[in-house]
Amino acid sequence: MVSTKYLLVAGARPNFMKIAPIYRAFSTRQTGIWSPNVIIVHTGQHYDPDMSDNFFRDLSIPQPDINLNVGSGSQAEQTARIMMAFEPACREYCPDWVVVVGDTNSTLACALTARKLGIRVAHVEAGLRSRDMSMPEEINRICTDSISDLFFTTEASAQENLRKEGHGGEKIHFVGNTMIDSLQEHISRSRQLPLPEGLVTGQYAVLTMHRPANVDSSEQLAAILGAVNVIADRLPVVFPVHPRTALKLHEIELHPRVLTLKPMSYLPFLGLIARSRMVLTDSGGIQEETTVLGVPCLTMRPNTERPITCEIGSNVLVGTDPRRIVQEARSILDGNNRHSEIPEKWDGHAAERIVDVLLEQQGPDSRVARV
Repeated sequence: MVSTKYLLVAGARPNFMKIAPIYRAFSTRQTGIWSPNVIIVHTGQHYDPDMSDNFFRDLSIPQPDINLNVGSGSQAEQTARIMMAFEPACREYCPDWVVVVGDTNSTLACALTARKLGIRVAHVEAGLRSRDMSMPEEINRICTDSISDLFFTTEASAQENLRKEGHGGEKIHFVGNTMIDSLQEHISRSRQLPLPEGLVTGQYAVLTMHRPANVDSSEQLAAILGAVNVIADRLPVVFPVHPRTALKLHEIELHPRVLTLKPMSYLPFLGLIARSRMVLTDSGGIQEETTVLGVPCLTMRPNTERPITCEIGSNVLVGTDPRRIVQEARSILDGNNRHSEIPEKWDGHAAERIVDVLLEQQGPDSRVARV
């Protein structure tokens, strides 16, 4: 039996939720004389157990076959380290495809390394655009898409973006959202986990912040958290603190009802946001999760690469103006919630569609790598 080999890459926290359903979908497939051989690669971009290792357990996927252990560094340093570590793995395993997800440094670094070795690249969550080139993630998205062979999209805007950038329609596949696959797989179990002590379902907000533009400047972070302190007068705010944010947090006084926690693994965090009154965030994926959960979301950014969450979801872009943040939060607490619909194909089967397309690429001519 001939085995088509896929390296499935994860590096940062959001990647794990996206690769888990793909891995599971692959594990159920075997077609004629062709069989998929899937190898999980963890770049180590997030290396704290609460930011990475626990996710493999929560998502019921095996520990990675390859761990590059690259650790932290500047944008350039981390990207370069991933490329240097990933190249020997590609030469050793000789994959037919490298499958990358999302918009992290790991996404770009592994896609670029693979293409330079002549290995085909499939990008899951392709085509999303914020139009904000100050975001490292936007640069990663654009550069990854410029060299990918297959594009798997989550929403219509992504397909249109790719077409405008000159990519052929036969390479673009609207499949849905693998992060929502993971959510639907695990939401029942996550809702059964205990909340942090003192919290009552529907009577607290959740805050997450990690974007450099929001947290690297003490002044900017203090302004946003000043708004959070005002909101905390109305209801408690739970704040799982990202390691990047923690570097500046000690300089800022928080309201007694702002409960800071260490980073949470996937299931407890999903259960936390699912039972919250609202979420304040600068994350991308949380905008999608709250849309499906019907939880009001205030996104503290001037733009989003996921416009569908604002068009039909419960997401509102509030920027970083403290007055606007407080105004919109009070509106939610006063009962003015936006109705949220479920976007097309966010039905828990995106990974199956992705694997169907990848298996269609199998055959004697599928290996083009020059490794």
